[in-house]
Amino acid sequence: MSRSAQLASRIVVCHREPGFLRLELPAELCTAARAEALERGAAALAGVRSAAVDRGWQRISLRHDPAVLGTAQLARRLAGLIDALPDETAAESAPRTDAAAPAGGGLQPLLDRVRAALPPADAAPPGSLPARLLPVLDSALNEKAILNFFNDIVVFYLVRVHWDLITKQWLKQPLAHSNAWMTTFYLVFLLIRYRKSGR
Repeated sequence: MSRSAQLASRIVVCHREPGFLRLELPAELCTAARAEALERGAAALAGVRSAAVDRGWQRISLRHDPAVLGTAQLARRLAGLIDALPDETAAESAPRTDAAAPAGGGLQPLLDRVRAALPPADAAPPGSLPARLLPVLDSALNEKAILNFFNDIVVFYLVRVHWDLITKQWLKQPLAHSNAWMTTFYLVFLLIRYRKSGR
């Protein structure tokens, strides 16, 4: 698999609706020159109304005319732009210092190795269990999905540990435990905000 094809396979759909598509990009596509070239190239595609790369969150947001350009066509044409991007080998190997970048950037290469070890979904007989499960597993092998999973585990753990306090003290005397409720609401707000930022 070529370098461009490897990068294209790591692009993940964050959110889509008619006329709008947001994709999570590999860090290698978010260097200054490459992000600018990708944004410019995407904006020049027929049917694309606007394109914006957010280097901090490693995403590109695209508004397009669905009557002219479908979501699948747009994703293919965007992947086709990768070959023409500037070569920034040195920039790719340098560690990211962008304070706005999400943490855990070292997880994706490991997930890519796991994904490469999986058999292709089209190698399984159509309708079989592997043919149905492999695409789901492949889509789950990205950093965002893994972080969401562990965030959920932490939330369930905290609820379980504090369940007796919530039912026997916090609910009966909410004002006396206002600091606990404020902390809970703030943590829920952070979780929802994090989830919405990934759409």
